[in-house]
Amino acid sequence: MSAAIHSKSERIDVRASTPVKQLLQEAARVAHKNVSEFLLDAGIIAANQTLADRTRFELSAEKWLAFQIALDQPIGSKPKLKKLLAEPALLG
Repeated sequence: MSAAIHSKSERIDVRASTPVKQLLQEAARVAHKNVSEFLLDAGIIAANQTLADRTRFELSAEKWLAFQIALDQPIGSKPKLKKLLAEPALLG
């Protein structure tokens, strides 16, 4: 998702040390962006990567086949789980 797709209606304030601010300003200048655009684009990329690590995973064809085989295996008896679920819950 690009920052340019949606209209901007919210503000995000960031505090940084002078050296960090200068670094961001220089990087934004080299990227032909203002600091806000630079930070927003970098933040969106980082957010998407962080969330992707928690919502999807990729496997090779061989590992995907092994994963599917494991999912298709019948569920074995779990006596300890059955006992645990039969007991009253701690909070009611």
